Amino acid sequence: MRRITLDDVANLAGVSPITVSRVLRKPDAVSPGLRLRVDAAVKELGYVPNIAASRLASSRTHAIGVIVPTLYNVIFAEYLFALHEVLVAAGFQVIVVNSRYSEIEEENAIKALLGQRVEAIIIAGTHHTPLSRQLLAQARLPVVETFELSPNPIDLNIGMSQEHAGQTATQHLIERGFRRIAFLTGNLDHRAQSRFDGYRLAMQEAELPNLEIIAERPRHSSVVLGSDLFAMTHERGDVPEAIFCTDDNLALGAMQECRKRGIRVPDDISIIGFHDLEFAACAAPSLSSIATRRFETGKLAAERVLAALNSSVVSRAEQIDLGFALIPRESTAIRSYFVHT
Repeated sequence: MRRITLDDVANLAGVSPITVSRVLRKPDAVSPGLRLRVDAAVKELGYVPNIAASRLASSRTHAIGVIVPTLYNVIFAEYLFALHEVLVAAGFQVIVVNSRYSEIEEENAIKALLGQRVEAIIIAGTHHTPLSRQLLAQARLPVVETFELSPNPIDLNIGMSQEHAGQTATQHLIERGFRRIAFLTGNLDHRAQSRFDGYRLAMQEAELPNLEIIAERPRHSSVVLGSDLFAMTHERGDVPEAIFCTDDNLALGAMQECRKRGIRVPDDISIIGFHDLEFAACAAPSLSSIATRRFETGKLAAERVLAALNSSVVSRAEQIDLGFALIPRESTAIRSYFVHT
């Protein structure tokens, strides 16, 4: 079956192909009657405009490339929602690519997006291959790196200090009287590694030993993984007084496994998560967490991209620290024997 063309629409509507093109590109510039005839022909034939051809004929593609490390983790849902809400409303198509936590796959994604002539690229992360940095720097289009802070931004960098956040979460447990504090993660990607660095710094400053609960092989963060890792720790008889989990899914899984094994949270063990996902406040017990500004990050990235595309001024490298917030809840109680009366 052959593809429906612009000529087919023109023949059915009784107009020239140029007229059809004008109606599709600038519907307000033609009469209502002509627009109705062309629209009816388009619907009857099921015609879809050739976007690639339109891009070749124009300097604008109205497409923005977005690269995220995974589509599995819910933390990127609010971020992508914000990006779509702002960019689609402004008439842009959002092309989302999953790099699967691989810098090589991210490099390939950058090449593919540049090959599609996107007008800007927004990336979750700041760690790239040398070629990726070169491609982005030479592309002469807005580039936004998000979720973490870079010592050397390519263009615009919107994020937070993952290391400081990890340090803050750990200090919260130390200040509540805990000494045997474990760090639990399934995948030491760059952001998790930075949180781990923050954990180690806080433990070092308090002159406490590191206790690491890390999956033997990298696994997607999930409630199931949090349950599995805590079960493994419990079965080898090495249960800590408190745990800092690299995200709330792991923390929820650890809490569920504690309940199965008769370990009370926070009476017997305290747990803090990361990201402050929606369920954290209504978990039983409610989950202490580090709140990250995912929606705000996506919204600001999109707004700044639109501003850059509408400006003739060449932007300079800039960094915006959106920060984070410690949200203490029921899962991190004060260790009773450290309370002085």
